[in-house]
Amino acid sequence: MHKLGRGHRDKLQQFITITGASEKIALQALKASDWHLEGAFDFFYNQPQLKTFTDSRHLEELYNRYKDAYVDMILADGITVLCNDIQVDPQDIVMLVLSWHMKAGTMCEFSKKEFIEGLQSLGIDSLDKFREKIPYMRSELKDEQKFREIYNFAFGWAKEKGQKSLALDTAIGMWQLLFAEKQWPLVDHWCQFLQARHNKAISRDTWSQLLEFAKTVGSNLSDYDAEGAWPYLIDEFVEYLNENGIIQNGLINDSSLKW
Repeated sequence: MHKLGRGHRDKLQQFITITGASEKIALQALKASDWHLEGAFDFFYNQPQLKTFTDSRHLEELYNRYKDAYVDMILADGITVLCNDIQVDPQDIVMLVLSWHMKAGTMCEFSKKEFIEGLQSLGIDSLDKFREKIPYMRSELKDEQKFREIYNFAFGWAKEKGQKSLALDTAIGMWQLLFAEKQWPLVDHWCQFLQARHNKAISRDTWSQLLEFAKTVGSNLSDYDAEGAWPYLIDEFVEYLNENGIIQNGLINDSSLKW
């Protein structure tokens, strides 16, 4: 490491701290990405052979620490203990990112397979590695493609078993959590509109299309196409904004606020 400049040494140490990789692997990933950290993380996590070796015995011990006493799964109480151990609030969005890595089928539940395979994919087999990986999981929300995957995953993860739609209160909570990351300026108005005018469960189509709307339509709606193929609920939302003077009165008037 002594042959590297200070900037490269700092990036190398940061990469090792977050991923738990060896110095050799860290150097390989950073050089492959021309010393760009985000690119190095992508390179590392997309190359299975580079991932940190995980000890299956330690993974089993972690699982047993959190699993329910009566059901062979980790349930809400176990997840609360896990959050305390890794010093993360259970409502923190990083728990959604973790669930995405685990391909968890249901909120507040991890099967043994989901938990162990998810941690293996992240190179985690100890609480120290778990805590070290949290900054990386947060950074994934800044990647547009990963954010889209996490957003779409959240619908199936958060809805009740056997239901096709997502309960309105749950959907609103998830939107506020997810769009806080992207700072979509209309999210509060959207949630107020749903409670005032809709008050029904949310379909998968509305869920997915809202992300497209937030990404492509400026917050003052100047580039909104009324003839576009938006779900009726989004069209009604635009009418609601206009009817209530939210746009005309200049409360939200910066069209550059789309991302």
